[in-house]
Amino acid sequence: MLSMREAIEKYIDGCKGKVECRALKLFVKAMLAGMMIAFGAAGSNVAAYGVTDFGLSRLVAGAVFPMGLMMVVMTGAELFTGDCLAVMAVVRKEHTVLKLLRMLVIVFIGNLMGSVLFVLADFVSGQYNYSSGILGAYTIKIALGKCNLSFGAALVSGILCNILVCTAVLLAACAKDVAGKLLSCFFIILLFVVNGYEHCVANMYYVPAGIVAKMNTLYVSDAIQQYGYTAEQLESLNIQNFLVNNLLPVTIGNIIGGMLFCGLPLLYINSARKNK
Repeated sequence: MLSMREAIEKYIDGCKGKVECRALKLFVKAMLAGMMIAFGAAGSNVAAYGVTDFGLSRLVAGAVFPMGLMMVVMTGAELFTGDCLAVMAVVRKEHTVLKLLRMLVIVFIGNLMGSVLFVLADFVSGQYNYSSGILGAYTIKIALGKCNLSFGAALVSGILCNILVCTAVLLAACAKDVAGKLLSCFFIILLFVVNGYEHCVANMYYVPAGIVAKMNTLYVSDAIQQYGYTAEQLESLNIQNFLVNNLLPVTIGNIIGGMLFCGLPLLYINSARKNK
């Protein structure tokens, strides 16, 4: 394996290709990453929806969800949360803040588009019909909980989440073989899912999936019967609450966590100075 210092150098060297990538190519890579994370998120719902014990359901979901990041790491797709680490290259003056912002905006939009396309395909596939619509009801439940977070809770949860995600990305960069890269992703992402932290790209699947599922009267009926929701509570699951109560604070938190609490501290303590 590489040392953390060597991995940071490797990541910074690779940032030039990220920030100077053609917009369309970067967007396509981001769409793929959004779909891959959505695959992991959808799989985690399928694995966990029938588990009644809360802690065990988190553990089961956490064992499935990391496969999304595994695909991202191994295919070279672009994920917004991991790309927050590119701030290290800005500090080292390898590229500018404007180039970083351009990359992050394109990747964020691409991740969102890939996730939403997956949500529509997943819904049409009939997957939410599992157990006579109980999976659809569970999908609504997960989304509803995310839409009703306070701004502060969502922000801090996003910070904690991306400390772990960015650590996983850097540890995967340390590994020289496939097994090492996959295991680096698996255990750390398992930890973030078990803890229930908020990841903006994962939520680009979880919440839109719940909004789409709410369009089906069977899933709504099951959600009311299984989880005791009222019609008024279900009304809070909407696009406005998704954007304002969840996506905005979680995204800000992910940026803070990835940049200020992971990338920059690791850059500092490893004294990663490029040899001229």
